[in-house]
Amino acid sequence: MTNRARTWMTQWGPMLPLLIAEATIWAGFGALLPILPIYFTQHGVSLPMLGVVVAAWPAARLIGEPLFGRIADSAPRRTMMVIGLFAAAFFAVAPLFVVDLGVVALILTRIGAGLSASAYDPAARGYLVDANPPERQGETFGLYGAAQMGGLMLGPAIGGIAAGLTGNPTTPFWLASIFVFAAGVLVWARVKDVPHPAKPTTVEGADGAAAAVEDAGRPTRLRNRLLVAALVLGVGSYFAGGAYEVVWSLYLTSLGASLGMIGLTFFTFALPILVLSPVMGRFIDHEGGFLALVIGTLGIGVCGLLYALVPSVWFVVLLGLVEGTAFAVAQPAQFLLVARSSPASRSSTAQGLFGAAGTVGTIIASLSAGFLAAIDLRLPFVVTGVASLLTLAVGLAIGRRRLYDALQPDHAALAAASASARAARDGVPDQATG
Repeated sequence: MTNRARTWMTQWGPMLPLLIAEATIWAGFGALLPILPIYFTQHGVSLPMLGVVVAAWPAARLIGEPLFGRIADSAPRRTMMVIGLFAAAFFAVAPLFVVDLGVVALILTRIGAGLSASAYDPAARGYLVDANPPERQGETFGLYGAAQMGGLMLGPAIGGIAAGLTGNPTTPFWLASIFVFAAGVLVWARVKDVPHPAKPTTVEGADGAAAAVEDAGRPTRLRNRLLVAALVLGVGSYFAGGAYEVVWSLYLTSLGASLGMIGLTFFTFALPILVLSPVMGRFIDHEGGFLALVIGTLGIGVCGLLYALVPSVWFVVLLGLVEGTAFAVAQPAQFLLVARSSPASRSSTAQGLFGAAGTVGTIIASLSAGFLAAIDLRLPFVVTGVASLLTLAVGLAIGRRRLYDALQPDHAALAAASASARAARDGVPDQATG
């Protein structure tokens, strides 16, 4: 093993089980994406009601993420992740047993799936914040995004191929359940919990009032301008997912796409995220993330508008590469903003609130997409593009200069980390570590 590889493993080796689990989860999730709306509509679910069924999942997350995020700031996070994943594995196949019982039964299974994800996601993201130093958190979430998209690249292809080989549209549901269950086993067996950070200390001022001591520039209160700006941006960034989950497969089918071609569009979207997210995360750590946040979000919004204008499915395939690149640029900066806008002892709570804000966007998008698609399948894409651009403008207006400053690199911490890495690579102590 080379010195560079050894240094990388020293830094990221403890994170690998969670990153592999994340990739496995998204492979399972991706296996369902091409077939889910088609399967439901084939069993009598109308387009407007399809939006309601899809929205039940984020609606449950809207309630669950802030609640479970708060719990995760004091409870063992590994335990919460494992429970959430095992429950999610159960609810992945539950629709197969209730699909003939009506829309209400499908909605209940989606609620269960959303609550399961709510137990896992804030705990996982809070774990990543607290297990890594501030100067590596951009790269941390770049790797996290790459792991997700690596799974998403494989999932739709696996689901589509499995359904084709077996001639059974229920096969992807079982695959999703198996993958998520396997991720739960991996987290239980290989992820080591990290201690919760201490709450900010307080000092008594000259006037006798208690004031919190700021920790490494992070806010001392959960209510702050930066987090509000991050939440607004979260609404826009998750909006596309809610709309596309309802209409993507149906829209591409109307353009003449096969299931294999639909799977290819997921692949081309995920490929640049897999390749570029870690690179962009490292770039953001060293050069700052403000421009990445703005340019990436602008790209996502413009792509949403362009999807409504494409003449054939091949344009969608190519446009997916552009949107995936924009997402790879924006996502690490968004997660870094959430990390830097949360108090040291409330990282999972902040991540839960960010997830809930995104869920608001997903719910609105899911509910509106079904009704808009009934008018014209292109309308949900237009609304998605406008929503992304509007929330970017509002988020920047709220965050103002503080948002720019929060995404600047910590040069002192980077220099110290670089010196420590060189010392570890050369086998000699540096002055910082003695």
